[in-house]
Amino acid sequence: MQLELRDVTKRFGSLVANDRISLTVAGGEIHCLLGENGAGKSTLMNVLYGLYRADEGEIVLDGEPLQLDGPGDAIAAGIGMVHQHFMLVPVFTVAENVMLGNEETGVAGSLDIDAARARVREISDRFGFHVDPDAVVGDLPVGVQQRVEIIKVLSREAKVLVFDEPTAVLTPQETDELMEIMRQLRASGTAVVFITHKLREVREVADRITVIRRGRVVGEADPTATNTELAALMVGRPVELTVQKDAPTLGEEALVVRDLTVADSTGMVHVNGISFEVRAGEVLAVAGVQGNGQTELTEALLGLQEHVKGSIRLDGRELVGRKVRQVLDAGVGFVPEDRQVDGLVGTFSIAENLMLDRSFGAPFVRAGSVQVGRLEEFAREKLQEYDVRAPGIHTPAGNLSGGNQQKVVVARELSRDLRLLVAAQPTRGVDVGSIEFIHQQIIATRDSGVPVLVVSTELDEVVALADRIMVLYRGQVVGIVPADTPREVLGLMMTGERPAGAVA
Repeated sequence: MQLELRDVTKRFGSLVANDRISLTVAGGEIHCLLGENGAGKSTLMNVLYGLYRADEGEIVLDGEPLQLDGPGDAIAAGIGMVHQHFMLVPVFTVAENVMLGNEETGVAGSLDIDAARARVREISDRFGFHVDPDAVVGDLPVGVQQRVEIIKVLSREAKVLVFDEPTAVLTPQETDELMEIMRQLRASGTAVVFITHKLREVREVADRITVIRRGRVVGEADPTATNTELAALMVGRPVELTVQKDAPTLGEEALVVRDLTVADSTGMVHVNGISFEVRAGEVLAVAGVQGNGQTELTEALLGLQEHVKGSIRLDGRELVGRKVRQVLDAGVGFVPEDRQVDGLVGTFSIAENLMLDRSFGAPFVRAGSVQVGRLEEFAREKLQEYDVRAPGIHTPAGNLSGGNQQKVVVARELSRDLRLLVAAQPTRGVDVGSIEFIHQQIIATRDSGVPVLVVSTELDEVVALADRIMVLYRGQVVGIVPADTPREVLGLMMTGERPAGAVA
């Protein structure tokens, strides 16, 4: 089996998203498509999957040109795609999702759900997925939901399987499991196209690497290439992969949290009596496996959680009990872990998203009217300052790549007079060039004397940014340790083991 893309070009108005791209993928091969967010990787794969029609070029499978008028044609040709944002119905079971769009019927035209269940079990057993066909998808962890997407594609006998930024929403453990799944697919003869910007993942599983920059193929790389070499090829310039920072100049305790407990509406406790403080000019990084209370902690700091006990004081002012608007007005900047759900309004323009925190007064609103000229001037400045790649300030935020969406969120939050920055998963789904930039902005904020709380499941990021590290496990503080604590110690702490000398 061999898939070829020959001189594929895709335009959106004056923007050339793909410019005469050619590549070949063989059966039993993992071909990584590496590039920054906005480079055109996902657009190219959407052309391959029939979601977009190429303006020029052709797609050839086993020597035969394909005419793709929609995903149905791609599926019929044996091309499947696992999207970054899953295409599943949360209230349906696994079996119901797998048969959706490919329904088998039994007696009197009724849906043959038993056949779908059997298919799920067969594929799950073959690849060791351990997926229950009768489980409701919305109740499953993200990593298992991704396996459901893979089962759905394989149930349609895909010969080519495209993974579009598949690890953007996964924990490190789930990422390792996905890498093993890719190897199994390769061993079964499936052609795997892996779209990513994460260098470690590329070097771990790739047989071949094609690098795309600003819509063009700029070269092929060997999987043995160093991270520095791959990063430079992606971005087009040398990239600093380590965070450069001086020792912090510490001020007074600015954020003081005491005996904080956060529960949900059912009474389940997610944050259990934790206490810590962050000084002015310091980065306190919170480490831990996703789901150990990090989300609830950051939301409590912002006033987004209803069932909160304890105290959160910023510059001596109590924040518990205040509304979100009051917390923001107190000078708290918030980079949420899910930019699409909590950080942006996708249908709003970039300019409109940049004023969301300040839509009630100066400098963008006066006497109830938006000062359009001031807003547009500000938006143009931020697009240039933060290198947001978009046709213009009136582009809907939902049309941007993930990395550019994140830059809009960061630009908005850091453009206010801050007394505290809370950054949750600040570089999730972001390419190396954007990671470098966002890390620089976080350190610059810290160096300006602002206390910073960073929450990340990426241990590399925690170690790179932190002045101190607080590890959470099952909603409790395992310990607070220096940033130079060995990784193996941090790993043990993430399992709940408290090391000697750690501050509880």
